[in-house]
Amino acid sequence: MALVRKPAVAGTFYPAAADELAAQVQGLLEDGARALDARPQPVGEGSRIKALIAPHAGYIYSGPTAGIAYAALRGLDYDQVVLLGPCHYASTPLIALAGVEYFRTPLGDVPVWEEGVARVGVLPEIITSPEVHRREHSLEVHLPFIQTALGPDIPVLPLAVGWAESGAVATMIDSVYGDPKTLVVISSDLSHYLPYWNAIERDERTIARMLGASGEIKGEDACGVYPVNGWREIAHRRGLAAHLLDYRNSGDTAGDKNAVVGYAAIQYHQAGGR
Repeated sequence: MALVRKPAVAGTFYPAAADELAAQVQGLLEDGARALDARPQPVGEGSRIKALIAPHAGYIYSGPTAGIAYAALRGLDYDQVVLLGPCHYASTPLIALAGVEYFRTPLGDVPVWEEGVARVGVLPEIITSPEVHRREHSLEVHLPFIQTALGPDIPVLPLAVGWAESGAVATMIDSVYGDPKTLVVISSDLSHYLPYWNAIERDERTIARMLGASGEIKGEDACGVYPVNGWREIAHRRGLAAHLLDYRNSGDTAGDKNAVVGYAAIQYHQAGGR
């Protein structure tokens, strides 16, 4: 019998019913495509997107930004996705595999990329821990978008990143980066629970650093700080161009502006072409 990681936040962060979830994700992707079509396209448009930074809150809050991130993949095909997100519930200084063959969503079972598991599994920073993954939503909420935008059978390598050093995260990403048809997705929200305009001010600084500006990104800037900082090393080392696709916060989507969470969609591609 296949080992399956069952959904932890179906019915809370997103719908538990398959038909309702499919309709919502499809709607968010269509809205995202319209938003992209209405804006100037990034420099290097037409080149293959190598990576995305996208949020992981409940769809009512961050779904529009995630929809834009994944709508940017229109017309592109990938063989596998490397998905990195922070640990919200478990405490570890390492990077955790789930030790399963599939991640389940209401839309079906997502196969885990076996070759990716073999490549990262030899690294000292990697552990196998179903418990680290059991409650974690930062990876799970991306899967319905991946299933819908890239196909239900695309293999995914889900990695829960603890407080690992950025160099260790970069080394791990490097081990699976290779093929141009490998997409890397970094799951992160931005600032948490600041008043609306304070959040925008802080998030603008964080986004500038995600786009390539110097300066440290800290935990209060982005909950996915560890995978984000590891990814920044790779993007700099490989000369990737970055482009902001969308920024908003929960005050824009859910209404309450007293204490908001920020969300960004950022794409990375090889500067100058495919």
